Amino acid sequence: MTAREYGQYCGVTRALELVGERWAMLIVRDLLVGPRRYGELAAGLPRIPSNILATRLKDLQAAGVLRRMPHSRVIVYELTPYGRELEPVVLALGAWGFKSMGDPRQEQIITPDSMTMALRTAFRPQVAASLPATAYAARFGPAELLIRVDGSTLDVARGDGPVDLAFAAGPAIRLLISGELSPDRAIATGVVEVLRGRSDLLDRFANTFHLAA
Repeated sequence: MTAREYGQYCGVTRALELVGERWAMLIVRDLLVGPRRYGELAAGLPRIPSNILATRLKDLQAAGVLRRMPHSRVIVYELTPYGRELEPVVLALGAWGFKSMGDPRQEQIITPDSMTMALRTAFRPQVAASLPATAYAARFGPAELLIRVDGSTLDVARGDGPVDLAFAAGPAIRLLISGELSPDRAIATGVVEVLRGRSDLLDRFANTFHLAA
């Protein structure tokens, strides 16, 4: 089942044997958002060859990380409880990788699931707990997300709805989340475009979602 064996008796070694192959952790990342059909996983990882996706899904299933389940007359992939234990690992990797992301390259994209996990990574529940409940509609390229913060609870879903602030941004949203750009400056420079609602709430968003670069 394991394509790569390191010949060491170690928990880190075993973890890498199970989820260390290329694309495996990104599949886990997207399934942490929710169950996905095969085509949805492929769309969220547009550069993954179909044979590699099929192989990774088979390997992760054999490892007990995910399972195939019927849902509304289709088959979806979902994480097992064992697989969901990887969530803090994925969030920690995201925070660690954020420090060296640099400027986005032209060919780099944001997907709804990748941005959902980025928001989970940057969320500061201890800050949000002292702020009024707020709903944001955020358009990150083709990804449209409805972000609801109520106390220390974060809910991110695809789509739009009644919100306090709606805005659009690209990969350079990193500059706001890292604190390299103030909310006012992010709007002035076009990094963030306010679509409707109270623009001053971008300050609240920046306080609620923050990662040190």
